[in-house]
Amino acid sequence: MTHQSRLLAEAHLHMPQGVAENYRYWGEKDTVFIASAKGCTLTDVDGKTYVDFRLGYGPIILGYRDERVDNAVIEQITQRGTLSGFSTELDTTVVKQIKGMCPNIDKMRFANSGTEAVMGAVRTARGFTQRDRVAIVEGSFHGLYDEMMWKSDIEHWQPGSKVAPKVIPFGGGIPERSRELLSIISHNDFEALENLFATQGDTLACVVIEPIIGNAGSVAASQEWLQRLRDLCTQHGTVLIIDEVKSGFRVAKGGAQELYGIHADLTTYAKAMGNGYPVAAFGGKAHVMDVVGSHPGGVVHGGTYTANLVALSAAHATLKILTETNAQQTINHAGEQIQAVLGRVFTAAGLEHAFAGPPAMFGIHFSATVPTNYRDWRVTNSELYRKFAWELIARGVMLEPDSREPWFICEAHQHMDMGWLEEVATQSIRVALAAKD
Repeated sequence: MTHQSRLLAEAHLHMPQGVAENYRYWGEKDTVFIASAKGCTLTDVDGKTYVDFRLGYGPIILGYRDERVDNAVIEQITQRGTLSGFSTELDTTVVKQIKGMCPNIDKMRFANSGTEAVMGAVRTARGFTQRDRVAIVEGSFHGLYDEMMWKSDIEHWQPGSKVAPKVIPFGGGIPERSRELLSIISHNDFEALENLFATQGDTLACVVIEPIIGNAGSVAASQEWLQRLRDLCTQHGTVLIIDEVKSGFRVAKGGAQELYGIHADLTTYAKAMGNGYPVAAFGGKAHVMDVVGSHPGGVVHGGTYTANLVALSAAHATLKILTETNAQQTINHAGEQIQAVLGRVFTAAGLEHAFAGPPAMFGIHFSATVPTNYRDWRVTNSELYRKFAWELIARGVMLEPDSREPWFICEAHQHMDMGWLEEVATQSIRVALAAKD
């Protein structure tokens, strides 16, 4: 029995599924327990080392245990403290850093997770518009709270069908009534977009969108479709919320909005903002954000650990590095190199493939063309990807076995052995292609 299996057996006595959150459970034989992490590598409790492209679902932008960030946090803890329940100068300092990187931001408030940031942004949009309805895009993920925990049942949808996939809850415990004020449209579907505003424009408080969908293999909105969404939101007085929890400070200094040149009314950030420390924020146009406050009718926002100094010191250090060094160019270059390696491997295997998204956060799709929406992903060869991923994991490359999760790249990946990756990927795809169902 391995150390991991013993730990899981004990953990089952104390936590559902033996894990601290659902997505860490990979089954009785494959659930991973990590002993340490450094740079772009993980070492499990049995001593096996992995080059990691999962990066905790994206927060690690520089590398695990980056001394520049960790030392800033240690200094904050040992010299100034962690939490007082009052304001600090660091609050404003970090907001000013973000504003310097993101021209879409006038004012901000902090949160502790992407879920909290989205909740704050949606509540602010409702307070500003005095409307209730929210729209999201099929395949997107905006946090683990009831109203956002509805999805298209793409697994049981027949590709090519003219009937839209059934909308179902993520799981148990989600009241049916939480679906009543939620509309779902498809990425890059102009007809659905026009119909949304024609039928619900006067009740629509906000549209929440990931321009690069982090849970659908980095499927991206087209420039034209995103611009039309921006125009319709402006025309109908609807708040456009761009969720940059995954893309913010990762795909560019100004996030996806920098790449598109299209700005939201409100934006959510988390993940790469703190290189693994739990910090998040939401903000945007001053006249929208100014509905937040204790004045009569103001939108309530708060939280005991909001703007705690551990999180803010990490954010301050991380954003400083991203602003003042070539870290982002290094990350993009590493991502381009990794794509080139994998592209050679797939081509040599005679395998149709397409990369989606920017090099810091790219998806791999075994198909002839890049998917343009979540339904397109459904017709890619995701089963082959799953087999390929498990073969990679067995050989020391850590990633999510589901092709809907992108490959995340950090600055530390510049030091990895690309020749080793090509050899391992070649072995893995050969075994995956030879495997029988």
